[in-house]
Amino acid sequence: MSTPPPPQAGSISWADITVPDASGLRDFYAAVAGWSVTPLSMGDYDDYVMTLPGTDSPVAGICHRRGSNAVLPPVWMVYITVADLDASLAACVAGGGKVWLTPQRMGETARYAVIADPAGAVVALYDTGIRPAP
Repeated sequence: MSTPPPPQAGSISWADITVPDASGLRDFYAAVAGWSVTPLSMGDYDDYVMTLPGTDSPVAGICHRRGSNAVLPPVWMVYITVADLDASLAACVAGGGKVWLTPQRMGETARYAVIADPAGAVVALYDTGIRPAP
């Protein structure tokens, strides 16, 4: 099976929710949305990847409000893929937004950060770290 291409800059590439009790909430969304639950080890606890039933296709995440996620509100967060996270964060601040969560590593090359726009709405920015060949 081939590896799918990384998400395109400007696209909404993921959604998750961060709450104090992800274990309790995962069952709610499994029942309401019909999603299957796959635990994702975070070391001493599990967050959850929610998948389409009968598939390995992830559709969302349900995360504990711990570690770097401790500052996040309990809201469904969308992740917008950006071409350059640092440039996008600079544009955010220059445009009157705020950085809520500074860049965090996700895997070997990807990074994400959480911002608030000038209206106060919160969104995550995601940079795959994959750059086109020169």
